[in-house]
Amino acid sequence: MSIVSLDRINSPADLRVLNRAQLKQIAAELREFVLQSVAKTGGHLSSNLGTVELTVALHYAFNTPSDRLIWDVGHQSYPHKILTGRREQMASLRQQGGISGFPRRCESEYDAFGTAHSSTSISAALGMAVASRNAGIHRQHIAVIGDGAMTAGMAFEALNNAGVTPNVNMLVILNDNDMSISPPVGALNHYFARLLSGKFYARAKHVGRSVLQHVPPVLELARRFEGHAKGMISPATLFEELGFNYVGPIDGHDLDVLIPTLENLRDLGGLQFLHVVTRKGQGYKLAEADPVLYHGPGKFDPSVGITKPSTPPKLTFTEVFSRWVCDMAQADKRLYAITPAMREGSGLVQFEKKFPTRYFDVGIAEQHAVTFAAGLACERTKPVVAIYSTFLQRAYDQLIHDVALQNLDVTFALDRAGIVGADGATHAGNYDIAYLRCVPNMVVATPSDENEARLLLSTCYQHPGPAAVRYPRGAGCGATMSEALDTVPVGRGVVRREGRSIALLGFGTLTQEALQAARQLDATVVDMRFVKPLDEALLRSLADKHDAFVTIEDAAVMGGAGSAVLELFAREGIQKPVLQLGFPDEFIDHGDQKAILSQLGLDAAGIAASVTQRFSNVLSGTNRARAHAQ
Repeated sequence: MSIVSLDRINSPADLRVLNRAQLKQIAAELREFVLQSVAKTGGHLSSNLGTVELTVALHYAFNTPSDRLIWDVGHQSYPHKILTGRREQMASLRQQGGISGFPRRCESEYDAFGTAHSSTSISAALGMAVASRNAGIHRQHIAVIGDGAMTAGMAFEALNNAGVTPNVNMLVILNDNDMSISPPVGALNHYFARLLSGKFYARAKHVGRSVLQHVPPVLELARRFEGHAKGMISPATLFEELGFNYVGPIDGHDLDVLIPTLENLRDLGGLQFLHVVTRKGQGYKLAEADPVLYHGPGKFDPSVGITKPSTPPKLTFTEVFSRWVCDMAQADKRLYAITPAMREGSGLVQFEKKFPTRYFDVGIAEQHAVTFAAGLACERTKPVVAIYSTFLQRAYDQLIHDVALQNLDVTFALDRAGIVGADGATHAGNYDIAYLRCVPNMVVATPSDENEARLLLSTCYQHPGPAAVRYPRGAGCGATMSEALDTVPVGRGVVRREGRSIALLGFGTLTQEALQAARQLDATVVDMRFVKPLDEALLRSLADKHDAFVTIEDAAVMGGAGSAVLELFAREGIQKPVLQLGFPDEFIDHGDQKAILSQLGLDAAGIAASVTQRFSNVLSGTNRARAHAQ
């Protein structure tokens, strides 16, 4: 047997000439490469360690990229990237100018569909399958979806549609990585999976139906017997009723089972559903023991594992929310907390422990989360929906139709607003200001620091209607935190610095950068606190004393907070020049948060430069007036 190594695998074609023993060696090297690579760059670890053998088997059994392979969510696709010619590029993973942490069509022909939000793979695969069928192209279409992503309604909508779509080849693979969900995966399951996926079984079933179709009662009896026989050892009923041939569960780490099963399903064609059981963190004991901790780590030493920093880090905005929601729930028994499968990410771990009967993780089902909250609000509770900004996009109709239209008392805590860094454009919270401020009855708050976040969370919670508080990923500026649950008047801003001629209007945490820039510009700085409602009285007062305005927001400029100010000025007939600083009309790629903000001119130096360039005449006039006064 010739010696093989991962560094000789530059495409899936290189895998297909290997024997089973050699494939196992490649899988072992691939797992170690993933571990060492992620330890150097940071990224998703547990999920990728769990898909090593499945990835090898898929690229071995199917003719990718002609056969379309779609990874749902995509945070499990690192082994796929390594085997498809991007091994050397893994050193640049999630870094500016480097490869993405998710599949991207523009990155490789092997990335059949761009994914990062969950539960989109089956819909996309079905669309591709229909297009291939109508073009007369025979190929396979494979959607790999996790058990968490199967909780979203979109996945079942696609399965339901597929079941009535004739003559398409599509294989849905349920990657079940929660061992407690499935029955034990043993030899009987493996044997039965191979039997159900084999041609003999398929032909026998077809012949039996042909023979018995003229005797309907006997055909129905045979059909029921088949269903009961399969149901005894596999949860096939639901997927069979949707039109799929269900196979599994099988061990997703056993190439001797995976490969023949995939080859059988490939040859069968039609609608196939394969249930594989994998383990998050497989092969790295620390990740196996705590897959949540190792889900998306930063850089670490694999020989030691993730360690706590020697000095306590600054409080993150997620931690601010976590403390606030527990404190408010203690004070108000009407508070219910809801998250769409982001307990850790949204900061609800402690809440679940303290208030288990008022905590609801609804799975990856953002639409349901929002309407569920609306139902709670109808019965005089006060639900708080903890959700990432990018994920609220998926429930926009529910926010408008089910919450805002009925003016229900639901508070939205929007984490990851603005630039998210390494996760890139798919996870960026750049659009919430624009899509929220146009909705009637909504209140939209933008805290500038940690204490303001607590204040505005309390304020929006006490507001008797729909309200959203948006805050970024990561730590704040280190502001002193109050332990109280104080509120501020809705729609009231505050002047943080008195200056001359130019007023900098800060919406959110970039107010801190504006304060630094203002020292150089001798400008007034206002923490606007609210995008909606705007503090109109304050803005009119500022217009009487200033020659120019600058709006500063960590969100899209189009339709954003700056647009709200311009609308007010147009309505009031205030003729003052306004410079809008924020995100341009383009998708912003992955990279370091601070570096991206700097490149966009949204750090202190960039703000000062933009203001100086646009309002040089105003600033020179201010300097002349100051010199004359002296």
